Amino acid sequence: MKIYTKTGDDGTTGLFSGERVPKYSLRVDTYGTIDELNAYIGLITTLEIDKRLKEPLEKLNNLLFMAGSDLATPLDSDRKYKIDRIKNEHTRWLEEKIDDYTEELPPLKSFILPGGTMAAGMLHVARTVCRRAERLLVRLSNEEKVSGELLVFMNRLSDFLFTAARMANFIDGKEDIKRQVFYE
Repeated sequence: MKIYTKTGDDGTTGLFSGERVPKYSLRVDTYGTIDELNAYIGLITTLEIDKRLKEPLEKLNNLLFMAGSDLATPLDSDRKYKIDRIKNEHTRWLEEKIDDYTEELPPLKSFILPGGTMAAGMLHVARTVCRRAERLLVRLSNEEKVSGELLVFMNRLSDFLFTAARMANFIDGKEDIKRQVFYE
């Protein structure tokens, strides 16, 4: 089987519904940004990181792939096959992981800056990509019907990535980088 189909040579791509849309469409931009986030999470899993981070991130790779499929299949499409979609249970899983990490972490008493360990810095970058994907998804939801569960999931995911970044520093014995206030 060849990897190239040549069907996108005209600047369009196919949704799972069979509909062809321009590659610059907001829907494609949104699930493309989720794919970018997924690739970044995959990169983070190549680091030597504690299994308390690695295992959830590997699960997250699968959930983000599901989120992309969810978006590539409009809710009102006449599809003939089942598409796994992000559900409330996936958001609850993120919340449980956030709560687990938060129990171990020192209380957050100030704004923190990205950085510390390599893993923490990369998780902060992933958080910003997640926020961009979320903004695109909100915009898309104002133009087309999208899953409300996916909106909640993406919002919670950025909270998870923030907390995971703090956890990466904590596991390696690094303090969070506190924002400094400068006055003239």
